[in-house]
Amino acid sequence: MAERVFITGMGLITAIGDNVMENLRSLRLQQSALGPTRHIDTIHKDILPVAEVRHSTEQLAVMAGAPGVQGYTRTTLLGLIAMKEALQSAGLTEADLPAAGFVNASTVGGMCDTEKVYFDIINPDKQGEFLDYIDTLDCADCTQRIADETGIGAHIATISTACSSSANALMYGARLIKHGQLDLAICGGTEALTRFTINGFNSLKNIDKQHCKPFDRDRNGLNLGEGAAYLVLESESQVKRRGARVLAELSGYCNANEAFHPTAPSPEGDGAYNAMKQALAMSGRTIGEVQYVNVHGTATLNNDASEGKALLRLFGDKVPMFSSTKPFTGHTLAAAGAIEAIFSVLAIREQMVFPNLNFSEKMEEADVTPETRLLEQFPVQNVISNSFGFGGNNASLVISRYE
Repeated sequence: MAERVFITGMGLITAIGDNVMENLRSLRLQQSALGPTRHIDTIHKDILPVAEVRHSTEQLAVMAGAPGVQGYTRTTLLGLIAMKEALQSAGLTEADLPAAGFVNASTVGGMCDTEKVYFDIINPDKQGEFLDYIDTLDCADCTQRIADETGIGAHIATISTACSSSANALMYGARLIKHGQLDLAICGGTEALTRFTINGFNSLKNIDKQHCKPFDRDRNGLNLGEGAAYLVLESESQVKRRGARVLAELSGYCNANEAFHPTAPSPEGDGAYNAMKQALAMSGRTIGEVQYVNVHGTATLNNDASEGKALLRLFGDKVPMFSSTKPFTGHTLAAAGAIEAIFSVLAIREQMVFPNLNFSEKMEEADVTPETRLLEQFPVQNVISNSFGFGGNNASLVISRYE
């Protein structure tokens, strides 16, 4: 019989906080971090709001314990900070890590730093320290540097499937545990804001110049964000051997690729519906046992209409409480799945439902209304967390209360 997979640690840094507790406090206070960028040199600086981690890259290096280390990009440093909190949260020691796996996600790797020296890099007559950043463009560069820094060594992998990347990283880590390949895997993702990403989404006309409004009739696109998050996954056998504290169970998961369009979801939510349905079936829970859905909820016209229809197809007239937390953190792309998986654990642990900020009127395409209130002392046993990426890459996780 396959092992159950438990979550025993988590670490997080986003624009609303430098660790899990600071993020929880901001969620409770309903404090969004959207605003102008302070660290990116872009013509959109005062036009397109973003959710940016407030520290400079040099400050992040100090926080990560790596000041002055050449070649550590902002992406790597965000990841290191979240990783160290996750390891500490799980009570792991240096002796545990050589046998641990690491599945990391990133969409553009170290683009945040290489784009600053792009014209130097392509000039064959130029030499300098900027050449150290060429390899950081590889999404696996930050993975290897974080693994080297922490001593994780059993299995190292990088996943890049756009906005579903770190949800897929969690899925892959869970599969390695269920198939007996690992007993311990740290999974998640890291993403830094870049001019490349801002310009790219802006050219797709997917960025709102105002604060995003998921599931609202007047939604007009997303706001980008940055951050990193990792969850420690352990097999049931390993939890018993180590006497580890269990935060929640990753009871179900599914990736369903609808292959409808390179950048648009199926209008009827085919991929989202299949991902949620099959993840729930794997968890052994029924639709009546889901109390909260942390939706992908980007606030783009196509995503929210598609996801709303998928919710109606799965739950009928009994759609549970749902909300998008992206108005707090921005859309952190590869890191979003892991960040929202941690928010799902917090919803269970704290018995809370987080509000869908900026919503005022129901959209026309689907008869669903997100929760706009902060609900405390609300019984949450099972949460579905959705992360949907370009190319129809749809991932759903079911996170359950430990019993």
